[in-house]
Amino acid sequence: MEPTSVGDVQGDDLEATRLRAQLAIDAAGIGTFDWDLTTGRLAWDARLIEMFGYVAGTFEQTIGAFNARLHPDDVPRVAEALQSAIATHGELETDYRIVLPGGDTRWVTARGKAFGGSEGRAARVIGVAYDVTAELASEARVTRVLEAMPAGFYSLDSQWRFLHVNAQAERLLGLTRDELLGRVVWEAYPAAVNSVFEQSFRQAVETGEPIAFDAHYPAPLNGWYELRAWPTPDGLSVYFIEVTERRQAQEQAERATRRLTLLAQVSAELAGTLDVQAATARLPRIVVPALADYCILTVIDDDGHPRDVGSWHVDPASRSVLERYAEVRLDAMPMTAPVGRALHSNEAVTFAGDDVLELLPPGRARDLLGVLAPKSEVALPLRARGRTLGLLTLFYADGHTPTPEDVSVAQDVADRAGLAWDNARLFSQQQQMAEILQRSLLTEPPEPDHAEIVVRYLPAAEAARVGGDWYDAFLQPNGATTLVIGDVVGHDTAAAAAMGQVRSLLRGIAAYSDAGPAEVLRGLDAAMAVLQIDTLATAAVARFEQTADERARGVTRMVWANAGHLPPLAVHPDGTVAVLADWKADLLLGVDATVQRAESVVTLDRGSTVLLYTDGLIERRDADLDTGLHRLRTHLAELADLPLQQLCDELITRLVDGKPDDDVALVAVRLHPQDRPRPPEAGPNRVPDVVPQDPAVP
Repeated sequence: MEPTSVGDVQGDDLEATRLRAQLAIDAAGIGTFDWDLTTGRLAWDARLIEMFGYVAGTFEQTIGAFNARLHPDDVPRVAEALQSAIATHGELETDYRIVLPGGDTRWVTARGKAFGGSEGRAARVIGVAYDVTAELASEARVTRVLEAMPAGFYSLDSQWRFLHVNAQAERLLGLTRDELLGRVVWEAYPAAVNSVFEQSFRQAVETGEPIAFDAHYPAPLNGWYELRAWPTPDGLSVYFIEVTERRQAQEQAERATRRLTLLAQVSAELAGTLDVQAATARLPRIVVPALADYCILTVIDDDGHPRDVGSWHVDPASRSVLERYAEVRLDAMPMTAPVGRALHSNEAVTFAGDDVLELLPPGRARDLLGVLAPKSEVALPLRARGRTLGLLTLFYADGHTPTPEDVSVAQDVADRAGLAWDNARLFSQQQQMAEILQRSLLTEPPEPDHAEIVVRYLPAAEAARVGGDWYDAFLQPNGATTLVIGDVVGHDTAAAAAMGQVRSLLRGIAAYSDAGPAEVLRGLDAAMAVLQIDTLATAAVARFEQTADERARGVTRMVWANAGHLPPLAVHPDGTVAVLADWKADLLLGVDATVQRAESVVTLDRGSTVLLYTDGLIERRDADLDTGLHRLRTHLAELADLPLQQLCDELITRLVDGKPDDDVALVAVRLHPQDRPRPPEAGPNRVPDVVPQDPAVP
């Protein structure tokens, strides 16, 4: 095998290079041309001849044959480009249309260079050309899509210059294409510099990741925009739509939500407690900062004088100043002040802070208002049932101005507070009237010889302050002392009315008949049936009797009967506590008028104490009656040595702490020794003239 020479290797390399170039040209669909400017011969390769619609042998190889295929509108422009390249020995870059024999139009891109020749004149133009119709059609379709888009679109180059702007972008950006193309975006829109726009655009370019955000651009656009930006090889493309109306609707919905939330919070605060005065005083903490920078709440007392009851400032450091101002402002405020106008006109009054400052005389109130320095104020009356019950004064710092919507919401808050305040006032009046009426039915106990009787009644804290619980203590014609404790089913005025009937019947039967406890309950049951008193009730009746022999021995008999009530308790002189019966009791009143009632008898040493009570004293939501009775016995044993009045008060304090879940009624009797003078704490010996002073004497 013969060796290969260097020349052969170089020749093979050149051939390989030429072959690769030819394959690339063929793959790209590129045709070549060579125009000899001296002879005028225009040589095309086969691909270019085919591209221009010629066949081999029909192309005349002249510039005229080339021009024959050019679109008439493009001939002058292409001729100028050729002449410029020839004259300057420069580059040729031009796009043009050709019209094929069948009438089809194609787009062609030509690239070439002029060179050679003597005396500075070009001798040849060599170059390439290729069909770009499909590419231009695709670009045209993209352009049509972009132009038809209902959203704005623009693209920026690597220097942040506008490359493309569609029609919607022109409308949204407020400038035409001619005004934008080629301009740097930061120069065209200087407010975007150092804003979320610039930060987001630069982030997208630096990270190569798309970014989406909403932002507001100030005047002259003065609108909200939703933007999507993504980096491209040339720079950045941006899609955006104006969302000002949507944003306004969203903000309006958010304001409506905040308004409803605020009103719901106010309603919950006022309705969630019976102490409406305290809840109303906390109202400024809800109003600030939702509706104002600081606030003062004023109410009108029963005597008609306004009184500031609450205040709150958004700045914790200024709250003490506001509190001191609220303490003195009304005394210093003349009646002509806006606050006075709002109180008397029953309408909201808006005014500047300086207006009040000028009206206040020199002094502490004026100095404090000068420190607070409100820019404006709004005084809103607390209205209810045609009356003004107070005032809600809102203060706004410099830079804050109340909107009509703020005033409307604040007036709604003030009206709710006014109505709650008025309801609390009316409810308090009704409670007082009902309690006075009920207490008028629960008469003072008698003061028989050597017997001290104490009664207590405490209405339920969360009810209508009237109910069916009652106590009673009276003397029967024979001089015996009778105690009664009872509870009509219910916790309202109907139960209180039924209680009044049942109580009156019982004391009437006992006071007239001189009957024992069992007979009194039987007679009461029968009377309720005849009089059609349709109610159920429990009751316990205890009568304290004594013969001459028992008096001499220092003892007293207690005869008692129980219609479904809790058992009495006795505290013996040694301090021990005993339950005088088990839980078994006769049938409730109002169930069966023919039932037979039983009596129990217990002998008590003088110095003993007997307690009758209703279930409100021992019943709890979190514990049963057995637990409650055990607590009562424990506390009663601890308090046994106290005077009877103090014992009863302390017992109620320990067991219900002044806030019973149910009505509480109790009656207690302490049997003081009869061989000693009547103790002072028992009070004077007062008994009716028609009964004997000493029940042991017939």
